[in-house]
Amino acid sequence: MKQRTLAREVSIKGSALHTGDAVTLTMKPAPVNHGIVFRRMDLHGTPEVKPRVDFVTDLVRATTIQSGHAKVHTVEHVLSALHGCGVDNVIIEMDASEPPIMDGSAQPFVNLILQGEPIEQDAEREYFALDVPVSVTRGNRSIIALPFDGLKISCTSADDRGIHTQHLSLTLDPEVYKTQIAAARTFTIYEDIEELLKLGKIRGGSLDSAIVIRGDKILSKEPLRFKDEFVRHKILDIVGDVSLLGMPLKAHIVATRPGHAINAELTKLLLEKLQERKAGVAKRAPGPTTVLATETTLDIRRVLDTLPHRYPFLMIDRVVEFQGPDALTALKNVTINEPFFQGHYPGNPVLPGVLQIEAMAQAAGILMLRRISSEGKTALFMSCDKVKFRRAVRPGDQLTINVKMTKSRGNKIGVAEGECLVNGQIVSSAELMFAVVDNAEVE
Repeated sequence: MKQRTLAREVSIKGSALHTGDAVTLTMKPAPVNHGIVFRRMDLHGTPEVKPRVDFVTDLVRATTIQSGHAKVHTVEHVLSALHGCGVDNVIIEMDASEPPIMDGSAQPFVNLILQGEPIEQDAEREYFALDVPVSVTRGNRSIIALPFDGLKISCTSADDRGIHTQHLSLTLDPEVYKTQIAAARTFTIYEDIEELLKLGKIRGGSLDSAIVIRGDKILSKEPLRFKDEFVRHKILDIVGDVSLLGMPLKAHIVATRPGHAINAELTKLLLEKLQERKAGVAKRAPGPTTVLATETTLDIRRVLDTLPHRYPFLMIDRVVEFQGPDALTALKNVTINEPFFQGHYPGNPVLPGVLQIEAMAQAAGILMLRRISSEGKTALFMSCDKVKFRRAVRPGDQLTINVKMTKSRGNKIGVAEGECLVNGQIVSSAELMFAVVDNAEVE
């Protein structure tokens, strides 16, 4: 999917929620890979602030970002609208410290974006596709991000009395966002208003820009736009806060009683995962993509270069020795941290036999790929025969995996004998068959 910006400059005017200041907000087109940037036109030098979670300074009933002396308050609705509409590159100029609150939803900003006519640019959009679960829990609040091919949010909104509990789960795209999320307005509990005013907040707030909940009554200048408007606004805020990652996210977010603070905590953890991935790619980039005939061992980095498997299914930690072109010895350290031990079996952890076979198959795959040019190739496990399991393997054991090639048909099909040992004793053995295919065939 291509990156997008606006075709033309567009502006909107109104009053800010927390400061009460009058403000004009202008969105301008930006080039590819520019990202979203706020520009304070009212400050000397028109300083810019990038909406990143590491620039967040305040999370009391809004998300505030700061770079140097320049602050921008309550960015979540603008960011939510841009992310929800799939706009990647835009300059947001403001003549005050806070965007206008308008009606308390993201709909006015969505309308502004549509007025600016989003257009595709000559560069692909880069996503962060989460590959491991990430979670934050704070008392009765929690938010979890799970791997998912897209952006899905499942949210439960509730107050302490349980009167207005609502739940909604949606897979988001621009059309779903515009029709199901954007119009949901912000809301507050009546009893919280006095304390917020003492904190210097909501000086520009009114029933024109928020819904007030007082007991079991709803105070609003118009009827609810959705029967579950509260949870929809919570999803709106999550979209805006998670966009502080700085890159579109592919994940399933499951949230219970979310708020800006816990949303930001999750986004910080996601940023750490993103940075770890980038650092891992950078560290591994200089290594060869094939197993060289001159290599006598492989450390974990070279194993990762060779096999497509990743956590929690990589079953080789190291190749300790190649015995010529037809045999190798590898190691797998078995620890209690392996995820399958939670269910196999509680109180009596045992390494599943099928994973011992998988370890032998992965070792055989490395051996086969070493015999040929492995760049752009994957070894696929096809079948096993003569399988024997002799004793249980438990946390703390170290598997020694011996594999020997016995047959091969060109560079396509291989047969190997494998055995796993613990402390020199055979715990399992099998005859394995696998095929070497082009990565394009796997995809």
